[in-house]
Amino acid sequence: MRREFIIWSIVAAVIVAVFGGTVLVLNATLYSANGFVRSYLDSLVRHDVDGALELAGTLAAGDASDELLVADAIGELSEIRLISDTTDAQGIHRVVYAFSSEGTTGQSTFSVRPQGTLLGLFPTWRFESSPLGVLQVVPQHGTGFTVNGVRVEAAEQDQPAPYLVFAPGTYELAAKSLYLEASPVKVTASQPGAAVIGAVNLQPTKSFISQVQKELKGYLDDCATQTVLLPTGCPFGEEIANRIVSTPSWSIAQYPRVTLQPGTAPGSWLMPSTDATAHLTVDVRSLFDGTVSTFDEDVPFSSSYVVTFLPNDKLLISAQ
Repeated sequence: MRREFIIWSIVAAVIVAVFGGTVLVLNATLYSANGFVRSYLDSLVRHDVDGALELAGTLAAGDASDELLVADAIGELSEIRLISDTTDAQGIHRVVYAFSSEGTTGQSTFSVRPQGTLLGLFPTWRFESSPLGVLQVVPQHGTGFTVNGVRVEAAEQDQPAPYLVFAPGTYELAAKSLYLEASPVKVTASQPGAAVIGAVNLQPTKSFISQVQKELKGYLDDCATQTVLLPTGCPFGEEIANRIVSTPSWSIAQYPRVTLQPGTAPGSWLMPSTDATAHLTVDVRSLFDGTVSTFDEDVPFSSSYVVTFLPNDKLLISAQ
């Protein structure tokens, strides 16, 4: 009996030692302040939105939208490495991690404080300040754009639109629609709680310019069907002092070449005053000597238009 007691005592001591060692290891890694932050970062690596938000805790969004807190909007994150974990007099940990995100490297500092214990053995933690960042996007000359491929519509153009984003992370801002596009711009949100800003410079697509050119050509061709010297509602015409004795015949010799620039009103695009040429053929009788001659000449004109968008990808082109 005494021998068995000694054996079981040794076994129990080993179990206690192993258990105690395991607790110490877990407290130094998984259940440490930096382990808590690492769990948050690992959630971002996996694009696990629910897990990341659960660790982030209750966050005040203010006026920032949360529509980018989705898996598809999270940028790629890799090469995560602990740099330091320091504690101040209030017990708040400053945890610094290095990271790489889509070719950009940086460091993020997280503030973490103790929250309690799990089973009386393992410390639990919470973020002292939000681990999220704020992405301020300025959509220039339009309102629609994408963030890492996620479609977003801002309330106003040319004004910063704030969005909550996971930090750290790199976010590609771009735009591509039938009529407007913007070259991609990458913005990295490195520091939790900090704001970063990026602009989306929307410009007309080739399809937009081609469509305006097509509709403008059709409009001028319709004007040319009018058999009067001064076609109604049209940018060209000719006043002739002598008497006309045949039906005026118009054609367009040179169409205006469409270029577009942002208009003064939101959502509008301006085609600046552009030169073009119509051609008029008509017989006229001289009031001086009664002779008849043919007016067969080019008639230069210039015109300017404002283009606005209508539903279903329609355009409204208005003469200036």
